[in-house]
Amino acid sequence: MAEQQAQAQPQLALERIYVKDMSLEVAGAEVFTKEWQPELDINLATTAEPLDEDHYQVILTVTVNAQNAGAAAFIAEVHQAGIFLIKDIPEDQVGQILGAYCPNILFPYAREVISDIVTRGSFPQLLLAPVNFDQAYAQSQQQVTDGEGNA
Repeated sequence: MAEQQAQAQPQLALERIYVKDMSLEVAGAEVFTKEWQPELDINLATTAEPLDEDHYQVILTVTVNAQNAGAAAFIAEVHQAGIFLIKDIPEDQVGQILGAYCPNILFPYAREVISDIVTRGSFPQLLLAPVNFDQAYAQSQQQVTDGEGNA
């Protein structure tokens, strides 16, 4: 009886991590004939969707567009996914978990995949710098708040 009255303990766990999709598109062989001085455009996006009452799929998409000498060199992209158990956690904390904590867990895996596929494409190794997803989430929430204030 005492067990039933005890408050449920919050649970947060990564149950599975996987590559949902990845690709490398090389613009053309002529890219290999020029001195390599790339200009990189790196984009990150996160999506989250509930799978059931206690599980969420979070997908971190990392896209790298590389140009060399003003011409397209390659586009590398990975959709790194994870299934997270989020149970008995206050609703006001779930957004922070899905928008910052989960991407922080997924990023090192996505970084490794990007590095691997770029190297397999015969380009020099590409190591993405760490990302502060907590700060990015806070900024996105501030923009939402500012947008509501201006509406």
